[in-house]
Amino acid sequence: MTETSRSADSRRPRVAIVIVGVIAGLTWAAALRAFMIELAGAASAFGWWGTFGAILLPGAMVGGLLAWGWTRGGRGRASWLFLLAPLLLAIVPLAEPGAIERLVSSALGGGALGVAVTLVAGGFALSGRGPVWARILAALSAVGLLVGFALTGALVVGPRLEVGTPRGAWVAVLVVGLMVLGMIATAAGGRRAPR
Repeated sequence: MTETSRSADSRRPRVAIVIVGVIAGLTWAAALRAFMIELAGAASAFGWWGTFGAILLPGAMVGGLLAWGWTRGGRGRASWLFLLAPLLLAIVPLAEPGAIERLVSSALGGGALGVAVTLVAGGFALSGRGPVWARILAALSAVGLLVGFALTGALVVGPRLEVGTPRGAWVAVLVVGLMVLGMIATAAGGRRAPR
């Protein structure tokens, strides 16, 4: 077996893992869109940019990057930069014309920033990288944001989505589960190589 064919053979599993990451990220973002529908109710609108460009595409990109980071970490080439991959969830939606003005004037789009910060903070806290005090601070921030996400349905919609109702509890479980899963994936993307 030649060196070139060995190199190609060793790349195949990594490519497959990145593809799985893209699919997982896409599915994760689609589930997050279901949470958004619950908050917006009848006012929820679907569009090519809003749904696919601003939500599903960045979700797929983040999933692929985190999977790539995970494979690099397993080969001893870990990088903390992969912990920042979820920031794409907040950055890509700002590419739409007028998005920054809407964010500044009405905070529309601020939820994407909250999601990205939650994943980065939680992923960093779980990653084992950096000083312990910084990871504790990040963990406390992530837990506070998780509580905020759990209560968002009741705060935005009202009694129909209070956590004490079946629908409200489902919405809280959906969003908190997605955030925790995203934190774990972020931590895995920035993991250190085993020693």
